[in-house]
Amino acid sequence: MNKTHLVNGFLLGSMAMAVAGAAVAQDPAAKAGAQPRAAQARPGGAAAEDKFDGQVFHAQVLLDRAGFSPGVIDGMAGTSLQYALKGFQEARGLQVNGQLDGPTRAALLQDRAPSSLTLRIAESDAQGPFTPIPKEPEQQAKMERLAYRNLLEKLSEKFHTTPATIIALNRPDMILRAGTVLRLPNVLPASRSYSNVKPDVAQLLSDLNVNGTQPKADRVVVDKSDKVVRVLGEDGRLLAQFPATLGSDKDPLPLGNWKVNALSYNPPFKYQPKLFWDVDDKEKEQMLPPGPNGPVGLVWIDLSKEHIGIHGTNSPETIKRAESHGCVRLTNWDAARLTQMIGNGTPVVFQA
Repeated sequence: MNKTHLVNGFLLGSMAMAVAGAAVAQDPAAKAGAQPRAAQARPGGAAAEDKFDGQVFHAQVLLDRAGFSPGVIDGMAGTSLQYALKGFQEARGLQVNGQLDGPTRAALLQDRAPSSLTLRIAESDAQGPFTPIPKEPEQQAKMERLAYRNLLEKLSEKFHTTPATIIALNRPDMILRAGTVLRLPNVLPASRSYSNVKPDVAQLLSDLNVNGTQPKADRVVVDKSDKVVRVLGEDGRLLAQFPATLGSDKDPLPLGNWKVNALSYNPPFKYQPKLFWDVDDKEKEQMLPPGPNGPVGLVWIDLSKEHIGIHGTNSPETIKRAESHGCVRLTNWDAARLTQMIGNGTPVVFQA
């Protein structure tokens, strides 16, 4: 019989990973909009069950735990996984080939954690608030918060995955509400002790399952050639790596040497049409409220280059697959993790 432990509002146990399909059912007793089906959770989410690879899934979980983020954990191979493997291999002194070969598997499996855990949804997660997000900035500006649309979207972000992957790991008739037991990627942190942050920031970091114990950066290198952010130690050793969206042809990444000016959590966003080539300059400026579905997500790392920062996103599945307006975009959980490795004055190099 499995033992269970109460951790941060969840009952934890261990069960083997399994793949199921279709959709998570809506709780008839839930408030309208609070528990929609997966296809409605975040636009652009594709069904994962026909491509889900358990071996890839396990590698993604272990890479995430080691600090070499594959982006969203979805059980699918791709360039984000390849570069995460390359970073891990470099850091561990292995042959750098981006392949899940024998030595790389052995190194990853030194972390003996299972790839998934069964977790009971806490009341604090299930209560929201959840809300539809209007498309137009003018309407968004009237909102108190650009919150998660529903519980499935919130859980996906919390466990560094996608709605389709949660569906693939659970029964198709699963109802999402407080007390529901789900199988989820095992990204639970070893520590939730966050030093030198306010209680609300500590809660944000905990909600994103960021480990409280992180290596300290000597510098950060943003590499345009392979679209990754590398965290380097004093000796130049690679400590962590995150996939990123970096600029565009219209707004190229501003190459050069910068530094961190400030770290902001839950930032509002000043929408300035004149700074965006793809927006009509006649549109009015708007101050958009904070929240995970805001343009810069839950984190803004302000840099010494005006108007440029490293920040989160409202679409984690698009990282490394989209364009930005010159900034460096990470998933919210990777951006939050990065804040625990850096501080004001940390050098940041943008290179080609």
